Amino acid sequence: MGTATGTTSRSTTLPLADSPLGRTIATTLTDVWNDSCSVPELEYAISYGAVGATANPTIVADVWKAEPGYWRDRVQAIGAERPDATEIDLAWAIVEEMSLRAAPLLRPAFEATGGRQGRLSMQTDPTLFRSFDRMLAQGEHFAGLAPNIIVKFPATSVGVRVMEEATYRGVNVNATVSFSVAQAVAAGEAVERGLRRREADGQRVDDMGPVITVMMGRLEDWLRAQAERDGIISDPSALPWSGVAIFKRTVAEFESRGLRARPLGAAIRHHLHWSELIGGDVIITMPSAWQRRFNASDVEVRPRMDQPVAAGILDDLRRHFPDFVRAYEPDALTPDEFDDFPPSARTLRAFIGSYHELLHQVTDALIPNPDVKHA
Repeated sequence: MGTATGTTSRSTTLPLADSPLGRTIATTLTDVWNDSCSVPELEYAISYGAVGATANPTIVADVWKAEPGYWRDRVQAIGAERPDATEIDLAWAIVEEMSLRAAPLLRPAFEATGGRQGRLSMQTDPTLFRSFDRMLAQGEHFAGLAPNIIVKFPATSVGVRVMEEATYRGVNVNATVSFSVAQAVAAGEAVERGLRRREADGQRVDDMGPVITVMMGRLEDWLRAQAERDGIISDPSALPWSGVAIFKRTVAEFESRGLRARPLGAAIRHHLHWSELIGGDVIITMPSAWQRRFNASDVEVRPRMDQPVAAGILDDLRRHFPDFVRAYEPDALTPDEFDDFPPSARTLRAFIGSYHELLHQVTDALIPNPDVKHA
């Protein structure tokens, strides 16, 4: 398998064999992505072999906060060039610029693997989660920005339908807002239908690299919140395995159904979200802070993907958390129920909130507050 060798910061370069994440990539089928489009963070990730990166509204807002002066100046410059641009126009111009600064760093891996690796994810507007045509149009636009762009669509009832059509049109899909086996399978099957339609029309699919995300930590977050809200008492050692169990069940379902999209584990909360996935033909996306923690750890790098979650853990989760059952069983949720599934609702609210925060940042840059003295 290939590893990226793009431009790196020499001060943070790690020999591939000398880091746990580097050994994960070098000795197993498992790939690692950087869970940010921040260039310095991506440079660090590439230095040990990471082969992808991602962004969402929260990540974009965080990248802005890390370089507020730079992005404020860019908004003002773009605004001067485009005097009729709205706050929304400028916000998406910034998202595109952030993404296109990061995407070239992944081109070596993209070219070396024929598109299987080396992709930069861009997420569609979270407020469009119910709009088929507008979501699809934005996804096609993103896909045209650079050869190695992959587009995030939410695993909502409408989003899953968009994934099939987008795949058919040649857009590489990354399903997001996905927390259950049912959502992952629905997204994977939608992508598969799109791939088969392309094949039937004589179009290429060998250069496509779709992935289906399972947000392990956000499922766990919801179960913990539910336990606090409802006073649920369960085995405290069980909850950290909830997202892992969902992911492993997803991988098994993809294999049994012959789905070609690769499962991607996201929303890291602890080392089980890395160590238990090692060895699978999967992707793990990690924030830079977790990458550094794992690379400094003494967790043994060995394949664990095929090791099942203990029956006692699964039994405890099933008995105490009906929403774990809904997430774990492949047909426990229908597409009409995806949007209202609590982890989906929580994450959509968070992504839309971060998007609105980005709009406020743009407005503040475009129209500085006169009550504040600026340098």
